[in-house]
Amino acid sequence: MTTQLNQSDSAQTATGHAGVGRTQAPPHRLSVVVPMYNEVENAGPMIDDVQAALADYPFAWELIVVDDGSTDGTGPALERHAAGVGQHVRVLRLMRNFRQTAAMQAGIDAARGDVIVTMDGDLQNDPRDIARMVERLLHEDLDLVAGWRRDRQDGMWLRKLPSALANRLIRRSTGLAFQDLGCSLKAFRADVLRQIRLYGEMHRFIPAWLATVTSPARMAEEPVNHRARLLGQSKYGLSRTLRVLTDLLAMHFFLNFGSRPGHFFGGVGLVVSLGGSLILAWLAIEKAMGESVGTRPLLALGFFMLIGGLQFLTTGVLAELLIRVYYDGRHALPYHRRATREPLADEAWHAKAP
Repeated sequence: MTTQLNQSDSAQTATGHAGVGRTQAPPHRLSVVVPMYNEVENAGPMIDDVQAALADYPFAWELIVVDDGSTDGTGPALERHAAGVGQHVRVLRLMRNFRQTAAMQAGIDAARGDVIVTMDGDLQNDPRDIARMVERLLHEDLDLVAGWRRDRQDGMWLRKLPSALANRLIRRSTGLAFQDLGCSLKAFRADVLRQIRLYGEMHRFIPAWLATVTSPARMAEEPVNHRARLLGQSKYGLSRTLRVLTDLLAMHFFLNFGSRPGHFFGGVGLVVSLGGSLILAWLAIEKAMGESVGTRPLLALGFFMLIGGLQFLTTGVLAELLIRVYYDGRHALPYHRRATREPLADEAWHAKAP
């Protein structure tokens, strides 16, 4: 397995691998969060890969692997392998498949570190990039360092092309100058990341959502190594593009009108209602002049535009506000996980031997 994982290691120079402890970062605790779904072949190798990359990490760290309701034995395989590695590897098992965003949020909720790093569990992200990204995050006083798969090892038509189109669309919609928003390898300050809640398919737009609570100037992009998938099957396809488009519309709304939804729905509602009112006023004038308007289609159009505009305003605002309250509330989680014993404050951290 070690030989296979190093097939793309020639890209290390280009992506700037420097090893753990290149420049001593300020003291911190690190949590690495990895959601996995039907990746039984990669369960053990992923844990070993992270363990090898962070074995000499100078500060306490933990690995949190979230089994997103896998049906191929990924959960038991993770638990068996984690038991042989150490208590700093924690496995959370969700009761069904809630999709990647909810699984990532479950791991973030369980993380205890000051810095949280997220990554995929398919072995394409290289955990040796983690130390360098965390060092940059802390030394440059950033809130996010996102990975940029500059030399991406994926197929052109099903992965690279849809991703390039989505990234361009997202950049135009959000104004964030990120080259690779879809890369799961990201390093965050935990206190900033916890200011937002992830649901739906929001994991693709985390930098955009973070822009609602912190300045884009406190975000950076770092080239990272990307490896070809060797085991298991990709869970992505062209259907992802459609989900990205719908999520992009929702994100655009919340970024621009999240704190003032009445401006959006009120504007549309007022335009529609005004159109209906003008139609009805015109028909009233014609009626006063002796014209018959009872059977004219414009009467029905004007009436329904007026009522529809009012409903668009009231129902839309209430619905969007209720959704935000539901998901932002700490009692409304977008996932359900199996009960496990949580480690004590000083337990289950991997610490470098003195």
